Order: sequence, then C-alpha cells, then structure tokens
Amino acid sequence: MLFVWIALWAIALILLLADPRSPVNRRLGAVALSGGAGAMAATLADVFIPYIHSEHPNAGLEDALYTVQAGASLTSYYGLPYGYLLFAMAYHPINLSRKVLRIASLVLTTPIILCVIFTPPYNEYEPISHSIVVWWAVPYFLLATALVLSKRSSHHSLPHTHWLICLAVLPPVLFTMMMSYILPSFGILRMWKYNVWFVALGVAVFLIGLFTYGFLGVRVLIDRRRLDSTLRAVTSGTAILHHAIKNDVGKMRLFTEKMKVYAERTDQRELLEDIRVLQDASRHIQDMISRVHRRTEDLVVQPREVDVKTLVRSTLKPYEPLLGKIKLHVTIPEGWQCFLDPAQVGEALNNLISNAVDAMNGEGHLFITLREGKRELTLEVRDTGPGMDKAQAAKALEPFYTTKSGKEANFGLGLPYAYYVMRKHGGSLHIRSKKGIGTRVYLIFPKRSVKAVKMQQDVSVAEGKEAHG
Repeated sequence: MLFVWIALWAIALILLLADPRSPVNRRLGAVALSGGAGAMAATLADVFIPYIHSEHPNAGLEDALYTVQAGASLTSYYGLPYGYLLFAMAYHPINLSRKVLRIASLVLTTPIILCVIFTPPYNEYEPISHSIVVWWAVPYFLLATALVLSKRSSHHSLPHTHWLICLAVLPPVLFTMMMSYILPSFGILRMWKYNVWFVALGVAVFLIGLFTYGFLGVRVLIDRRRLDSTLRAVTSGTAILHHAIKNDVGKMRLFTEKMKVYAERTDQRELLEDIRVLQDASRHIQDMISRVHRRTEDLVVQPREVDVKTLVRSTLKPYEPLLGKIKLHVTIPEGWQCFLDPAQVGEALNNLISNAVDAMNGEGHLFITLREGKRELTLEVRDTGPGMDKAQAAKALEPFYTTKSGKEANFGLGLPYAYYVMRKHGGSLHIRSKKGIGTRVYLIFPKRSVKAVKMQQDVSVAEGKEAHG
C-alpha cells in the first residue's frame, strides 16, 4: 500500500501543478488524494503503528498516528465517491449555471454529513457502516462513470486523450467500488488490499499517456512551455542578429557606393560588375534577416470584431487561381463574430494553406472547416498530401524545422508563427498527420478569449469549390 499512497499523491501533485485553475485537474487530483489517503491509512495500520508498538513503545505517538489513520480512512471512504462525481461533472460539463452547480455540490455532501453524524464512529474492524454507505456511494460511482463515458472530445485534434483518461481512471475506481464498498456491505472485509493491482494499472496508463499523447493537458502544457521558451530565445537572438547585420550591411553599402563611383569614373567595367554582385548580396542578406526577424519578433495583437467566414474567404481568395487540380472544400457556419487580430490570424491561416497547397503538389483535396464546441471554435485546415511521420509531426512547431527540402527562402517559421499567433489570442494549435494520408492542423479559439458570438442562429452553409488547371 505504500506504493499506492506515494503513486496517487504524486499524480495528484502533477495534476495540480500542471494547471491549478482547471476544475477537471483539481477534482481528479482530489480523487487521487482521497485514494492515497486510504492507502496511507492502511500503511499506518499495517506497518508504522505495529513497528512503533513493538520496537519503540510510545502511547502518545501511537494515539496520534491512530487519529491520523482514522481521519485518512474516513477521508478515503467518503471523499472518493464524492470527489469522483465532482470530477465527472467537471469533465463532462452539464449545462447548468455556476450557482446551480455550487448548490448541487453542497447537496451531494448531505449523505456524507448524515453518515458522520448518525452512524457508529470509526473502528479498525469496520471503519464505516458499509451497509449504509453503499446505498449512496455506489450510485455516485455509477452516475460519474456514465458521465465520463458519455463525454465526447471537445475537438477532433485529441480524441485519444479521452480514452486514455477512461482507461486510467475507470478501472481502478470501479474495482475500488466493488472491493471497498459492495463486498464489505455483505460482510466480506479487507478486500481493499487487492486494489493495488488496478491502481498500478491506472498509474501505468497515466505515465504512458503523459509521455506519449499527454494527460488532461499535462504534456500539452509541458510542450507549450518548451515552445514558448524556444520562441523567446529565437526572438531575442534574431533581434540581436538583425541589428548587427543591419549595421554591417549599411557599412557595406556605403563603401560599395564609393567604390562604384570610383569604378565608373575610371571606366573599370570588371570592377563595376564585381561591386554590383556585392551590392546584390548585401541586399539579399538584409532581406533574408529582415524576413526572419519579422516572423519571430514579439507580436503586437490589435484585436477587433471580425466575421470569421469573411476572414477565411479573403485569405483563400489569392489561392483560388493557383489550386490547379486541387479541390477546395469550405465549410464555415454563417454569423460567427470574434474579437481577434485579422492581420495576424489571416497570416497564420495563410501559412497553413500555403503549406497544404505546397504539400499536395497540384493535386488533392483541401478542406477548411469551422466547428463549434461547448467552449471553443476549432478552425481545421486539412490536406490530402503525403503527410508526416510521428517524428516529423513532433518537430513541426520548432523554429527553422522544415520538410520542404529545396524550397528557396523557406525558413521553417510558418507553423511556429501560427502557433505564436494562437497563443497571443489565448488559443492553441494542434497538428495531426499520417504518412500517406495527409495533415490536419487545428486552430482552437476559446470562445471566452475571443468573445465569440453567433449573430445568426442555426444557419450553416457548406460550400465546395473546384479549381481546374
């Protein structure tokens, strides 16, 4: 049980530190803390208290540890079903106001309060009145499980995380319901010692998910911080480089102009041609570093009210004559107004469309789709190009990484720039790609961050256009 205690509290700490503002993380952390409290009570009862009693007798210390054991045991028995139900309510939000949800959270504590007041006090043989507690705890467990299973992914970019959460949370909780609540109500006690196997399974799934796809946004948060720090370093570096090169190129231009005048006056045509080569090279260097600097400098967002469909259409318009045999499919619901920077978001979308068109090499399907979730709008750009493998997709947001070998003046800054624009708008960017199938890029705008409002309700237009060369 020592392993269960340490593992569950470590998971709770990871969830709470990763995103303390998330109600889902807080409540799942509370579930892990409750489960860990039960393991702590068992460890105290079976290991620490017997050791002190036999090796270092101390009645005061034993009484104190017994009190801690009792509190931890009751916290686990009463807190686990209650915390699990609150987690499910946060994970699969119910369309109720915050005030109603707070009242519901308080009402759900009623059976716990009644059990504490009216049932016999804690004892080591039967910590709680299982035959009474089972009548409210099991419905809490089952209702919470139904809520979790009926959850649908809020957007299409991360559907696998839902099933990771189900696999990590549901088996340990439901097995605990059977071993710690149902069987003891029939007089079969101390079955909780078998919970360790399913808890170990849940911990293993949590760790695998954490280091592969992420778990409740934990890996996403780690990757986001890594990318943010990388972008800050690139921004600082290119700013210094831009300043230094600009000064040196200025000197080159000044002296080559003097040399050019001398060459023209003395009619040295060969020298004049060499000077022109140097001037062209200096202009090229200045242009290249300026373009890099513009893509990496700190963005100043100037938001205003924008019609999303109009923004998408205006961004697509320059590409329509260039599509060749690429079939364009645009599905944008009418009437969505968002408070965002049209220049920056338009440029980010332009980068994604450009990447998709380049990837398909003149033939395929390009899909631009806007989907509405409960809390966000998701703008998807999907192509049927060659796609990327997992290693390439994982590096796609890193500055200066590119799969476009041989493309002139391609710095690998389009996707990092788009990612940075989304971060500035309080949103996020996700990439899914499969070799031989194509790539999907999702721009996810939280409705609250961009003040999204639908001006026309229940009006949706799906358009498909084809451009033939």
